Amino acid sequence: MPNPPTPTEIRLLLVDDHALFRRGLAALVAEDAGLRVVGEAADAGQAQRLAAQLQPDVVLLDNHLPGVRGVDAVAGLRQAAPGARVLMLTVSDDAADLGAALRAGASGYLLKTCEASELIGAVYRAHKGEVVIGAEMAPKVAQAFSSQDALPSAQGAENSVAAGPLSPRERQVAAAIARGESNKQIARELDIAETTVKVHVQSILRKLDLSSRVQIAVYATGHGMSD
Repeated sequence: MPNPPTPTEIRLLLVDDHALFRRGLAALVAEDAGLRVVGEAADAGQAQRLAAQLQPDVVLLDNHLPGVRGVDAVAGLRQAAPGARVLMLTVSDDAADLGAALRAGASGYLLKTCEASELIGAVYRAHKGEVVIGAEMAPKVAQAFSSQDALPSAQGAENSVAAGPLSPRERQVAAAIARGESNKQIARELDIAETTVKVHVQSILRKLDLSSRVQIAVYATGHGMSD
């Protein structure tokens, strides 16, 4: 009988229709003492049932599932396990899938080609409430939210520059967010304290009337800050 999880462990549900990939992912997760796989599912229906039963902290969800795409299962999984963060882990680099996942409430989107360290870090960041966009997908955030279906407050940001222009440092922080960097990475890159980065992020959100890092990324990419 497996040992009960410690209070500090992040409990994971793996959702992928390839058993071999799930096995490899579970082995990777097992190398980190702070993570524990509590369940595996091969399709969206099984995933929703297990999510309701196990109440995991984070769901790693593939997009290519039998019957129902992963992005279409996000809302159901969040309803089944309201406290869980859903993190897409897929081969699909389609901007439309990225947009659909984020609109449905996913906490992040990573490609299966990402490094193991990026995946593990993304799990921890998603668990903390951050929205995590993989480095390979960050340039597609603006494309994912086209003018006709963009997030309302991101649209409003187009007209907010005059009312609350960003400082040069805030533009640097916004550009780094658009590249998918964490606060720790931004702090190291700009040689400032991580707490200072958090202050800049809050200032950007306030000035542009936005509510999430994803919307900052949309704004920064649309204004040519992410190059």
